[in-house]
Formats: sequence, C-alpha cells, structure tokens
Amino acid sequence: MADVLVVDDDRTVREVVVSYLRSGGHQVVDVGDGESALAAMRRRPADLVVLDLMLPGIDGLEVCRRLRETGEVPIVMLTALGSETDRVVGLQLGADDYLTKPFSPRELVLRVDSVLRRAGQRAEAPGPAVISHGDLVIDAAKRIATRAGERVALTAREFDLLRFFVANPGVVWSRDQLLRDVWGWSFGDQSTVTVHVRRLREKVETDPTHPERLVTVWGVGYRWETA
Repeated sequence: MADVLVVDDDRTVREVVVSYLRSGGHQVVDVGDGESALAAMRRRPADLVVLDLMLPGIDGLEVCRRLRETGEVPIVMLTALGSETDRVVGLQLGADDYLTKPFSPRELVLRVDSVLRRAGQRAEAPGPAVISHGDLVIDAAKRIATRAGERVALTAREFDLLRFFVANPGVVWSRDQLLRDVWGWSFGDQSTVTVHVRRLREKVETDPTHPERLVTVWGVGYRWETA
C-alpha cells in the first residue's frame, strides 16, 4: 500500500482514478491544480504522484520540475492525445511513466504498481556500491554520478539507466529489454528509451553526436563500450 497524490483539474477523472487506486489498496489524496499539488507534497510527501500535464495556473511540467528539485518521488504523467512534445519534456524532467488520455483506469493502477515496485528496487540498490569507467564514477548508495570529479546532474531514471549500462558493459540491449529491466515495464513506448539515451549522452559523452561510450548498434539497440 502506498500514499498516492492524484493531480487533475477534471473532477470526474479524479474520482475515477481515486476509486480504482483505493480499490487497489492505496491511500489517495486528490487535488485539482498545480499550487495545491505542491502544497499537498509539502504537508505530507506522497509515495507517488499521478500528474496531469494540463493544469490551471502552474502546469504539470512545472510541477514535475519543482518536485524533481526536491526529491525523487515517482511520477506517472497523464497527457492529452497527440501531446508528444509535452510527454518528451516530462520524461526529460524525470517522470517515470506516462499514460495518454483517454486511458484505462485498470492500466493506470498497473502502471502505478509497476513504478512503485521499481522505486523499491531502486532504493535497495542491488549490486556493487560503486562502479567506475574511466573518469566516470557511479555511487549506487548515494545515487550520485561524477565525471572527472564533477557531479553529473541526472534525473532518477537517467541514473538508473547509466548504472545499468556501466554495470553491464559490452552487452547489446534492445529498447524492449531496457524498458523491462530499467523501467520495469512489460509494455510501453520505446521512444521513452530513445529520449533518455539521448539525454544521457549529452551528459557523459565528450561529443554526444559521436558517442564513444554509449553507442548505437543499428537494428538492435545500445551498448556501453568496455574500453
């Protein structure tokens, strides 16, 4: 059971989502705008936020950005059909998953449960505590990555993806495999992986347009080079 904050300006949507999440065993608080969402998180931080991007006043992207400044609470975004740009920006800001409206409430509950499980696995930080590759050092316990001694600014998902690649050098991973093993999704939009790989290259490659560490294996997926 988890504490979930639902943020949507459509009361009917909130009522349906709250009902399904409570039936799934979660405790739920719902609000209708961005200011109320931020205030609710200050009063009592939730374990996960279901966040609509189209909100009055402070929009969902700004709410996501502010939440990411203060912590790593899992975020499941709700986006309007066709709003690919907002979806990509939300993922870049660190959202963990998304659903496009109209959506199945049952699928939302499954996505929420999947993200919560993944967040729990992240907190346990299995495997080596510190992994290094050249000037890149990843501290799993502190969830910090440094490059040449300088901290690399990573979202929670970018950190997970980087740690996964560096811990498994030389292996080619398809986008489907990465969705399963890093995101914890059994299904999903593969462009999510593409966006995160591109963002990761911007932060760990000397020349992101000609990557030497995180390389593309055409027609297959991605590989972290061993040398």
